[in-house]
Amino acid sequence: MLHAAPPAAEKRTGFREALNSGRLLRLPGAFNPLSAKLIERRGFDGVYLSGAVLSADLGLPDIGLTTVTEVAGRAQQISRVTALPTLVDADTGFGEPMNAARTVQLLEDAGVAGMHLEDQVNPKRCGHLDGKDVVDRETAVKRIKAAVGARRDPSFVIAARTDAKAVHGMDEAIIRAKEFADAGADLLFPEAMADAADFEKLRKAVDIPILANMTEFGKSELLDAETLESAGVNVVIYPVTLLRLAMHAAETGLRTIAEEGSQVSLLEQMQHRRDLYDLLDYSEYNAFDENVFTFRV
Repeated sequence: MLHAAPPAAEKRTGFREALNSGRLLRLPGAFNPLSAKLIERRGFDGVYLSGAVLSADLGLPDIGLTTVTEVAGRAQQISRVTALPTLVDADTGFGEPMNAARTVQLLEDAGVAGMHLEDQVNPKRCGHLDGKDVVDRETAVKRIKAAVGARRDPSFVIAARTDAKAVHGMDEAIIRAKEFADAGADLLFPEAMADAADFEKLRKAVDIPILANMTEFGKSELLDAETLESAGVNVVIYPVTLLRLAMHAAETGLRTIAEEGSQVSLLEQMQHRRDLYDLLDYSEYNAFDENVFTFRV
């Protein structure tokens, strides 16, 4: 009731152990705390908070307009309601390496299990759009070193994302991956990989765990879990999937109401009130205060 039972330190330790388990961890992206609870209920391994999703939720494009305060606030809201570890998109660290260091501590305080920093220039853009650019290697490594040095909980996972393949090619992406690992990154996030072969090349190049971004309508082939695991990938995120599904359903519903004058034909497509109440653990609140749980369905 009110918050997830495991403390943040326990979730971080569990996430770090799972990264080294040899099995593929699946982290769908939550667009709000309620969807994070549903991710947990459906048996996934963790929750991902996408910067693109947070931007879209605020009615903004994913071009670096969100602030660290907004990201940390939403991260805290999502982490609070689930026993699963939460991995957060921290963009470029919201400024210089010192800002990246501060971001680590803000997200530690928010209760998340880990975060990733990227090597794009600031302000950044979606990793599956053309025209992006990356900073030089030295600056990129400084960001990772600053983040690693700033964390207070050694179990907090620092992931390093590189967008270098789309800008300078796979060889540069591999060089950066190795340097990020040497700088102390716990997890590698190679963005906009084309296919399984790209992941296999990175697997041979680095010893740290690898993350795959299976976002729709982008530059990457949508690979299934078995293929990713065979390619040596340790974590897969589905960052925008739930938001896209929810927005499509909302658009369909609004069109139906406008055309039919009622939502009656949509009832079979809706989450029932009793299922929502079950997801929200109304009965647990009743155990705390019998005056709260007074409804019948």
